[in-house]
Amino acid sequence: MSMFDKLDAVVDRFATLEEKMADPSLYDRQDEFKAISEERANLVDVVGAYQEYKKVKSDIDGAKDILRTEKDEDLRDMAKEELNELEKEIPAMEENLTMLLLPKDPLDNKNIMVEIRAAAGGDEASIFVADVFRMYSNFLKSLSYKIDIISISEGDEGIKEIIFSVSGEKPYSLMKYESGVHRVQRVPKTESQGRIHTSTITVAVMPEADEVEFELDMNDVRVDVYRSGGCGGQSVNTTDSAVRVTHNPTGTVVAIQDEKSQHKNKEKALKILTARIYDKMVQAAHDEEAAKRSGQIGKGDRSERIRTYNFPQGRLSDHRIGLTLYSLDKIIEGDMAPVTDALIAYNQAQLLKGHDED
Repeated sequence: MSMFDKLDAVVDRFATLEEKMADPSLYDRQDEFKAISEERANLVDVVGAYQEYKKVKSDIDGAKDILRTEKDEDLRDMAKEELNELEKEIPAMEENLTMLLLPKDPLDNKNIMVEIRAAAGGDEASIFVADVFRMYSNFLKSLSYKIDIISISEGDEGIKEIIFSVSGEKPYSLMKYESGVHRVQRVPKTESQGRIHTSTITVAVMPEADEVEFELDMNDVRVDVYRSGGCGGQSVNTTDSAVRVTHNPTGTVVAIQDEKSQHKNKEKALKILTARIYDKMVQAAHDEEAAKRSGQIGKGDRSERIRTYNFPQGRLSDHRIGLTLYSLDKIIEGDMAPVTDALIAYNQAQLLKGHDED
C-alpha cells in the first residue's frame, strides 16, 4: 500500500469517526465516547496535513494549467513564480506526512507517574535524586505540565525517594525514555581531597491506567495499617495512620505515611500500586514487542544504565543513542529539550527505517 493509499484510508476513518461523534447517544456510552475521541484526536494532525498537501498540489496544477493555456506574459510570470514556490514546499510536506503515518505508541497520550530513587552512593545519590527531580520539574513546568508530589522520603541529605504525577498534553510521549539507571560523577561536598565519586539513581516512568483499561481487583490486595514512624517522637507516632498495601499475585508492596489521614495514605498507596501493576503489564507487552523489533532505544529494562552526568567535564552522555552534550549546567537546571528532542528524533528514525523496510 502506497503512502497516499494509507492517507486516503486515514481520511475515510476520520470521516467515520466524525459521524459517530455526531450521534448524541454516544455521550451516554462514556467508554465508547472516550475511545472514539482519542482515536479522532490522533488522526487530526494527519488529516489536516494531508488536506494542506492536496491544496498545494491543486494550486500547482492550476499554475501549470495557466502556463499551458495563458498567453498573457504577466500572468505567465506570476504563474511561474507561484509554481516555483509551491514545488519547493512538496518535499517537506511529503516528509512530514511520512512521519505522521509512523506507528503511534498507544500510551503516548497517558498522564504518568514518575519514581526517582537513590541507589548506590549513599547521601550523594540522595542529593542527585533531588537534582534530577528539580531538573524534571523545571523542564515540565516550562512546558505547562502539572506536577503533583504523591510521596516523598527525605534523607539526611537530599531525597531518598520521590513519586510524583505529571498531567497535561502527552507527558508519556515526552518522558518515556527516562526510565532506567542514571549515573552521576562528581566531587561530593564532603570530599576533602577532591576525588570524584560515582553514584546512581533509578527512574521509572509509568503510564497511568484508565479504569476502562485496567482496574485493580481489591480482592487481590491486602491492606495493613500501622503507626507512622518519625523523627524525635512527633505526632506522627501517635496514630495508626500509615498504610501498606500488598498485591498478593505479584508481591508488589507500597507503603505510605506522608499524610496524617489514614484514608489519604490509603488512597495514595492504591494509586501508586495501580500504576506499578499496570506498568508491569505494559513492560511485559513491551518485552514481547521488543523481541520482534530491533533498533529501539535501549531494552526498556529498568536496570539498564541509560545516562551519565559527569559534572567535572560538564558532560551528559546518553549511552543508548551515543549522544554527548557539554551543557550539563543548563540541562540539570531544566533545559532538557536537546536531550528529549534527540531521543524522539532517534526513535522516529528507527521507526522510519522499519517503515521503509516494510
